[in-house]
Amino acid sequence: MDPWFSEQMAGVVGGGLGAGVGVVFGGIGGGVGGPLAAKGKAKSLVLGFMYAAVAIGVVLLGIGIVALVDRQPWYVWYSFGLPGFLSVVVMGPLIPVLKSRYAQHEQRKLDVDAIRSA
Repeated sequence: MDPWFSEQMAGVVGGGLGAGVGVVFGGIGGGVGGPLAAKGKAKSLVLGFMYAAVAIGVVLLGIGIVALVDRQPWYVWYSFGLPGFLSVVVMGPLIPVLKSRYAQHEQRKLDVDAIRSA
């Protein structure tokens, strides 16, 4: 079986995917999503962004698994598998945390309304 790409290209592919997923979803998602969740703003945007990160991670991980099953060299499946795995493992568990932040904000709003009406 011929490799999908060369070892040098694997550095470009893996580095590009890793940096892209890390910067876009990790940096922007975490840097913007955390403060927005604490303020209770843009819930659908933030959660949609996180779901998209996990979905892209699953796709990349799937491509890595297909490459592994296809007996591609390690640098081919690793280039897709690592960014996919990290995206799923890091972003996936953050979804319940963000949901909890939004629920806390909503509860604070209800508490304030109850105090004001008392």
